[in-house]
Amino acid sequence: MESGGRPSLGQFILLGTSSVVTAFLYSVYRQKSQVVRELKGAKRIHLGEDLKSILSEAPGKCVPYAVIEGAVRSVKETLNSQFVENCKGVIQRLTLQEHKMVWNRTTHLWNDYSKIIHQRTNTVPFDLVPHEEDVGVAVRVLKPLDSLDLGLETVYEKFHPSVQSFTDVIGHYISGERPKGIQETEEMLKVGATLTGVGELVLDNNSVRLQPPKQGMQYYLSSQDFDSLLQRQESSVRLWKVLTLVFGFAACAALFFILRKQYVLWQERLRLKQMEKEFQEQEAQLLSRASPEDRESLKSTCVVCLSTFRSCVFLECGHVCSCTECYRALPEPKRCPICRQEISRVVPLYNS
Repeated sequence: MESGGRPSLGQFILLGTSSVVTAFLYSVYRQKSQVVRELKGAKRIHLGEDLKSILSEAPGKCVPYAVIEGAVRSVKETLNSQFVENCKGVIQRLTLQEHKMVWNRTTHLWNDYSKIIHQRTNTVPFDLVPHEEDVGVAVRVLKPLDSLDLGLETVYEKFHPSVQSFTDVIGHYISGERPKGIQETEEMLKVGATLTGVGELVLDNNSVRLQPPKQGMQYYLSSQDFDSLLQRQESSVRLWKVLTLVFGFAACAALFFILRKQYVLWQERLRLKQMEKEFQEQEAQLLSRASPEDRESLKSTCVVCLSTFRSCVFLECGHVCSCTECYRALPEPKRCPICRQEISRVVPLYNS
């Protein structure tokens, strides 16, 4: 696009797209920042003998957002691994995942594709207890599957490749899908594993519960310690901040470019209006000094050379202001001397 022209549709699309993406990224960044602020404001409580006294003194015998760390202990029965001997836990997740190659008709390449075809999660009630065996306090963990960062450990993983005959291979190439096999995985939260819980801590009938917090705060059951969990969330905030700044800068650059084009176009219009005004003033002066016989001829003379009669009509603006010789002498792209609109075609003018 030449200087002073109108902004193109592509520039407006770029501005709109970058603005929408920036708004989305900023929304995610604010949510992540709010999560970090809530984690930093969470009360860190030691899992010890004084836990119940701390909760009994709290308003409503509840700490709305607390951090507590302990070892996993089953309440009654435990879950046994289906593949590993002497592996006991309180949460078991069995997953079957299909892997295959899919033909992309756009890129003409085979792409990896996977999807979960079956998943089952088993749970039993469990507590968090201190690592010291002589401390008789426990925290019952409620709704563990609602947590965001459930610290499951992969205890078994095996890939079962698909067996294909020659006919199957030909059929898969024709259909555009080539099965690779099935991935079988077992994950468990083992008994005795260290777990960091972040949620609402409640004292109810002399028993302590850790449950999902209210007011939209996040619930965590992580195998990491709290400092590592907080550091990971802060890294996520920094990433979203950088993405927001990058796309925000792109939106600002597109807006600046469009506004600059509009400003240049506005200045060009002012300049043309000033030129038209000066031309009209000069024409009025010439007419005032000319004799009555010459005024009619001056009104029909070319505005460029002021010596030859006007002999062509400019389209699409419709101005009759120039002779044919001066029109041919106009620089490319040819524009009307009056309104500066681009001349698409010229119609000869015949005076009878």
